[in-house]
Amino acid sequence: MYFSFMENILNWNWQELSELLQTLGISLAILLGFYFLAAFLQKHLRRRLVARMDDDLLANFLSMIFRLLVILAGFMVVFRFVGLTGVVSGLLAGAGITAFVIGFALKDIGENFLAGILLAFKRPFKVGDIIEINGIRGSVVSLNLRDTQIKTGDGKDVYIPNAKIITNALINFTIDGFLRYDFIVGLDYGSDYRKAMAIILETAYKVPGVLKNRRKPNVWIADLAASTLNLQVTFWVDTLDDGPGDMEIKTNLIIEVLNALDQAGFNLPGNIMELKNYQNNPLKNS
Repeated sequence: MYFSFMENILNWNWQELSELLQTLGISLAILLGFYFLAAFLQKHLRRRLVARMDDDLLANFLSMIFRLLVILAGFMVVFRFVGLTGVVSGLLAGAGITAFVIGFALKDIGENFLAGILLAFKRPFKVGDIIEINGIRGSVVSLNLRDTQIKTGDGKDVYIPNAKIITNALINFTIDGFLRYDFIVGLDYGSDYRKAMAIILETAYKVPGVLKNRRKPNVWIADLAASTLNLQVTFWVDTLDDGPGDMEIKTNLIIEVLNALDQAGFNLPGNIMELKNYQNNPLKNS
């Protein structure tokens, strides 16, 4: 049996095996060449697109599609090199049927891909924008072929399918760079309300980060509560500013308003509960 195995080895056509290995080696080299070429062209195209569009999100998406097309072209070249011209022609001729079958089988993937194309050109958000979709809120990191990556405030990376973004309400908090915040201040009844409102406005104009020109701070009477007259303080911040963060600005403003009202002699009471004894029985302390 051993001699029969050795005889079979000696009878192999080593010339054909050598040609096969050479063909496979060249095919692999072509694929690697197209792969690195696609990566180089994607990087170069992305740089040019960012310079022309000033939009990282769209530039990344278009460059990814271009890279995928270059790699597919590499496979076509390899098929022709190894003599599978009929395969290439069949693929091209049956592209419509193939697209239908693949599209039906991979409905979700195709749906997310098309949704990604719509998002890339419609551009409802850009990298760094704070958005909210179905209760998930965070800053946009990237738009991929299948999903959009956002980072939540507590550091989680969430990948939302692009089709979900198209079919659901999307809130963009920072699309124009401006965001409004508010908080409530409760005054004791009988206070000088107009004076308190003037003090709050004057204080708001002094806090760094609060916008003071086109989008100005304001004070409204929000509610006549049981124990207090509630004032709603509203102010705007520039989310594109490299200065203090939004929450830092809000914290500083609240502290400064409370200090200013306290120094002016205003009382900021808590909730007051009124107890009525209709039977005139003595109340028991527990």
